[in-house]
Amino acid sequence: MSSMTQDVTVETSGTALAAAQPSAATTPPPAVAPATPRRGLPEHLARMFETLGLDWFAPLVLMLCGREPLWQVRRLLRQAGLPLLAIALFLTLWHGLSTVVRISGTSLPGPVQVAAAAGQMHADWRQSRNAHAQWRRDLIQAQAENPTMSASELRQIMPWTGAPTYPDKILTSLGTVFTGFLLGTLVAVPLGILCGMSPTAFAMVNPFIQVFKPISPVAWLPIVSIIVGAAASGGADGASGGAFGKSFIIAALVVALCSLWPTLINTANGVANVERDWLNIARMLNLPPLVRIWRVILPAALPHIFNGMRLSIGVGWMVLIAAEILAQNPGLGGFVWDVFQSSNRDALALIMVAALTIGVIGFVLDRAMVAVQRLATRGTLAAVR
Repeated sequence: MSSMTQDVTVETSGTALAAAQPSAATTPPPAVAPATPRRGLPEHLARMFETLGLDWFAPLVLMLCGREPLWQVRRLLRQAGLPLLAIALFLTLWHGLSTVVRISGTSLPGPVQVAAAAGQMHADWRQSRNAHAQWRRDLIQAQAENPTMSASELRQIMPWTGAPTYPDKILTSLGTVFTGFLLGTLVAVPLGILCGMSPTAFAMVNPFIQVFKPISPVAWLPIVSIIVGAAASGGADGASGGAFGKSFIIAALVVALCSLWPTLINTANGVANVERDWLNIARMLNLPPLVRIWRVILPAALPHIFNGMRLSIGVGWMVLIAAEILAQNPGLGGFVWDVFQSSNRDALALIMVAALTIGVIGFVLDRAMVAVQRLATRGTLAAVR
């Protein structure tokens, strides 16, 4: 009886084991992961636009190439349609106010009047360019008729007497702000790295940051003017001293003094928050201090540094106009002041054109910094807006 029970048990166990093991005929094939679709030219173009900060072009490219058109239309409406709607509402409100508000017996310039003033400025620029081209042709002809005279001598006899145009003033302001921004960055980044690596250095520098950061450019300008004037000892004025005239140097230094603090603070915070494990590994590898900064600290702190630089270029561009007005630098600030002092009946419309130009250029500078930040911190930054 016992042996029969054992045989039944063994047979039952064998049957259960056989049932538990599926046969080759019933075994399902292994699941194959779906292949990742390869990126084509539209995806690369969209990625390039997103990297450059032009996010609203990415869904347009993908939609035109048939990549999920309905979803891309929704993205396009959200990224471009809403801003355009806000701009249309702003222009409508501005036009409505221009018909109601009156200043000194005249109505407030509306979008149409401001656009007409901008068109007149463009016509003046084209006329100036034509006159400059004619002057160059006359200069070449005079040089052909007087081969013994050099070009510099002919320029002294036949100087160009045309006034700087509006695009020339824009280029002057851009050169000034980039010079000041570069000077401020060259001071802020090394000092921020030092403050981030050394709590002692930060404790020494922090009082100066807290004291100098709130100072207005209006307060910096007389100090810088006196120092630069004493150093120049009768140097050329900004209107006749070329690219590096006294007013240019004053405005650039004021921009540097006002714009370096965001970069300095963000650099110090980024360096101070580098992962301790990375620094410990660098010490275990006996990396020299400069190599440690270049290979470990800077890559980790780069997002913070670029955040500070982005804030600094915005502060510098905002400060520049006031600095140019006070320093009489022949840029956009000087243009605004000259128009304000003139008796032109379209003065307010011209000032509005300058204000819109300043805003658009500030927007372009911010988008350019976003593009540089995304390129330099690719793979280390989740999102940059």
